[in-house]
Amino acid sequence: MLLSAVAGAAAGGAVAYLVLRDHTPAATGPAMISARVAPASLDNFEPAEGAAQAAAALAPSVVTVVNHLESNGGSAGPTDQGSRASGSGVIISDQGHVITNAHVVEGSQRLEVVLADGTSLPASLVGSDTFSDLAVIKIEPGAAPTAVFGDSDALMAGDTVIAIGSPLGDLTNTVTVGVVSAKDRSLETSSGFQMEGLLQTDAAINSGNSGGPLVSLRGEVVGINTLVVRGSALSGASAEGLGFAIPSNTVKAIAEQLIASGQVTRPYLGIRWEWITPALAAANGLELSYGAYVTAVNSGSPAAEAGLRTGDVVVGMDGTRFDGDSPFLNQLLTHAPGETVTLEVKRGTSEVQLYVTLTERPSL
Repeated sequence: MLLSAVAGAAAGGAVAYLVLRDHTPAATGPAMISARVAPASLDNFEPAEGAAQAAAALAPSVVTVVNHLESNGGSAGPTDQGSRASGSGVIISDQGHVITNAHVVEGSQRLEVVLADGTSLPASLVGSDTFSDLAVIKIEPGAAPTAVFGDSDALMAGDTVIAIGSPLGDLTNTVTVGVVSAKDRSLETSSGFQMEGLLQTDAAINSGNSGGPLVSLRGEVVGINTLVVRGSALSGASAEGLGFAIPSNTVKAIAEQLIASGQVTRPYLGIRWEWITPALAAANGLELSYGAYVTAVNSGSPAAEAGLRTGDVVVGMDGTRFDGDSPFLNQLLTHAPGETVTLEVKRGTSEVQLYVTLTERPSL
């Protein structure tokens, strides 16, 4: 989720990244977004054991999303000659809701979904959110099994994960295996805002994998693949094995809002920040174990009006101190635009309280 941005979380501060979209007319089948998260009943769910079993358990829920792009003339009717983009998705409810990336369905004239067995179905767009790069589409109910979500907060660096998707559009249900390389990564996109709280993985993901699931060895969806970094824009150095996914807990929260209203309304504070962890604090000799270190304050933002400064460390909100279970972003997202929150701020050797009236996150 993108309420503010964490500066410097990616190596070198600037990266050249590739959004995992494929523009080859390789796959067919209708798909559009409409979403609603399935009930969290696991009565009949048995965890998988091993990568092969986990991939086999989830594969029937993974789909290819085909975006028939708008023609240059802006025609609203279907066309057989327009270009196509393709990505991946996963079915998240027995009502036919599918989660994918927002950039996969961007500029669509019509959408198609191709199931794992090759069946093509029409889809409709329920809602899309650029900041989180998530969208929900809907196909006919009961067309394929529903995936089960896992708890992304429980992941640790080194945990084995599996990426499933349709690289290049036609290599459907491709399975690659890697590990969680890191958590809580932030990357600046080409649109000028930052995606936050991402999972980093070395599981191979390529064009067409966008929107596909990152899966735990239990066969549960723990993330939605969104982009891959190919190198540093500053140094020119190339890189491999730097894939990024949106954590499943974020995906569920966004999907529920998209299904309910077709859009996501999020509070806006107007800062860029870095999350301080115990390991980071120890490495830098900091006295704090947790907190949001403010690296920039946007002019005219609620934070600026409240007096928040670059170099401040926000250590709590409304009397709740931040820790591993109550991080800054999660606490902020419990509030709505228009609410006033109290920030506990460490400023030098002093601690001050600031009262901030949140606004709605500006649109792009």
